[in-house]
Amino acid sequence: MVAAVLAGTAGLAVLGTVFVVLPAVVVDHDLAGAGVAAQDRLKAVNDVRTTLLQVLAGLVVLFGAYATWRQVRVSQESLRATQEGYVTDRFSRAVDQLGGDKLDVRIGGLHALRRIAEQSPRDRDAIISIQAAYLRTHLPWPPAGAGSPAADVAINDIPPLETRVADAQVALTGLGSLCRHREESWVNLSFTDLRRADCDGLGFPEVNFDRACMEAAGLYHANLTQASLVSVTLRHADLTTAILRRVRCVLADLRGAKMVETDLRDADFTETDLREANLRKADARGAVFHRADLRMTDLRGTDLSTADLAGARLTDALASERTRWPAGFDHSAAGVVDTEDPGPEPSPLLQPPGMTWQAPPLRSAP
Repeated sequence: MVAAVLAGTAGLAVLGTVFVVLPAVVVDHDLAGAGVAAQDRLKAVNDVRTTLLQVLAGLVVLFGAYATWRQVRVSQESLRATQEGYVTDRFSRAVDQLGGDKLDVRIGGLHALRRIAEQSPRDRDAIISIQAAYLRTHLPWPPAGAGSPAADVAINDIPPLETRVADAQVALTGLGSLCRHREESWVNLSFTDLRRADCDGLGFPEVNFDRACMEAAGLYHANLTQASLVSVTLRHADLTTAILRRVRCVLADLRGAKMVETDLRDADFTETDLREANLRKADARGAVFHRADLRMTDLRGTDLSTADLAGARLTDALASERTRWPAGFDHSAAGVVDTEDPGPEPSPLLQPPGMTWQAPPLRSAP
């Protein structure tokens, strides 16, 4: 109390000195002993006081602005800390839900994680890793556990993933939505059972699908740029208008795959089985087909003008006048059959839905 009184007294003394004594001293200093009327001297002193008051008011405004800015910064930091604590709590509860016994609880946890990833970029890569691990552990390939269809079950006897393992389809959809905006380069989905999965329109750039089974999966207009597809199974998969630029798809099984108008530029299909695949109007410039099996493949309208077909087998493959071959390549000698161009492709809206689509039997031997 005494200190406050002393501080107040000292402040009043300073203000009194500044506004009572100092203006007169300044005026007398400026006059340098020159004689002026008392009225003029008083006006000059008052002018100095007015200027000092204006300076003081400006300082008060600046101090108030600084104090407000500091208060806003403190409030923002407090809000950020509160939000981070809230996100951490939501994250922990969502992860706990993934281990629940009830399907709807697990699905709710996966949706919560996706929502957190969309709102908190710093947690996005961690959530992507969790989703990928969830798929690898719940859908291993070859299948493990009594609830999973065996590896040798006919694909038409296997329900779509969204009805067979609904939570896994939710995780896959979330992963394909978040992978477009991640910082980490590789996401691991190798050795995963994705038979009849719905990946239409999703993005999986630089994702590792090595030795996964994606038989009859829907990948319409999906983005698999620079993905790794070593020894992957994509029999009867629908890759129409998908982007497979610079993918490494060696030693893979793509028999009967639909790759109409697909971007295959600079992809590597070394020793891949593409028998009976539909590559109509695909862009395969710069693609490598070393020792690939292209027998009975539909290549009508396909652009292979700069593709590497060294050692590729093309017996009974179909071509049309719109097919573009590498310079000097004799496709007739390779056993290619010239036929009519199919014309415009049917609208995807007219195609049978993936839920009821049946894979036709393959004529080629296993």
